[in-house]
Amino acid sequence: MERVNPASLARPSGFSHAVSVTASRLVFLAGQTALDQSGKIVGDTVVEQFAQALGNLLTALRAAGGEPADLVSLTVYIVDMEDYKAHAREIGAVWRRLVGTGYPAMAGIGVSRLWDVEALVEVQGYAAV
Repeated sequence: MERVNPASLARPSGFSHAVSVTASRLVFLAGQTALDQSGKIVGDTVVEQFAQALGNLLTALRAAGGEPADLVSLTVYIVDMEDYKAHAREIGAVWRRLVGTGYPAMAGIGVSRLWDVEALVEVQGYAAV
């Protein structure tokens, strides 16, 4: 896997501009919210919910034989973009704790709501294993 960040583009912060991979297997990861094992949304803040949602995504990735470093692309769906941006440092700390310091190609998309009305954030991704 190679993270590609051309000097002619703005310096990326919290993402890579492109990721090039050569892998024998791709893993497509379904969108994950802050559902606990019983199917209930947990966490009252976007930071708490991001931690649970990302943890759920990584659990699915590990079950498919991958590791956090295998993430190639991640999309974050965000109900309240201003709240998310206001907590960007804390969300970044969650990322570093669960994934490390490498970032896949990423997008953050503002949405009016998610499947579960209590959900504040959802993450969906792809991995090359």
